[in-house]
Amino acid sequence: MKDTTIPKATAKRLPLYYRYLKFLFDSGKKKVSSTELSEAVKVDSATIRRDFSYFGELGKRGYGYDVESLMTFFAKTLNEDRLTNVALVGVGNLGHALLNYRFHQSDSIRISAAFDVKPDIVGRILDGVPVYDANDMVEQIRAQHIDVAILTVPPAHAQENADRLVEAGIKGIMNFTPIRINVPKDVQIQNVDLTNEMQTLIYFLSNYKED
Repeated sequence: MKDTTIPKATAKRLPLYYRYLKFLFDSGKKKVSSTELSEAVKVDSATIRRDFSYFGELGKRGYGYDVESLMTFFAKTLNEDRLTNVALVGVGNLGHALLNYRFHQSDSIRISAAFDVKPDIVGRILDGVPVYDANDMVEQIRAQHIDVAILTVPPAHAQENADRLVEAGIKGIMNFTPIRINVPKDVQIQNVDLTNEMQTLIYFLSNYKED
């Protein structure tokens, strides 16, 4: 890979490219053009070529891209060749849904520990995942060498749990709460606000209708 900084917009598209390449590989396809990729993932071909250019020469002019080699390259880029254990903080309705989901689109991501305060679920194993008392969060995350966490607690408890995750050594948090939590600069935050996304969609439907 070139010694350059990959734009965040490009980085966000990499899993999309990888998933489609894996689909092509599983279906037996040997090569694919940027135009074919563009039609499938709904990203214009010029953007795809620019995204790929950050990683060097990944294809051949007039030939396209070798599906298997490109899929393998992005698998390594996205750390798909190693397992990442994830902590889930908050086992409410959304937390339960995430446990059931099990990240089927990736074999490299696994929720390996969950934390909650409710006595009726603490100490149980839900969908193969042990649920620990929230008071044991720092100790367990350190012991299990977990670097990534999903935060699905009530908004009023978002910051205090984020603080404990940082104390435990977490380096990345997927924040499903509507609160914008404060963390040190070396901790990455991905905010996922489902209500906001739905409201944005409804606004677009009302204000950006095609003629």
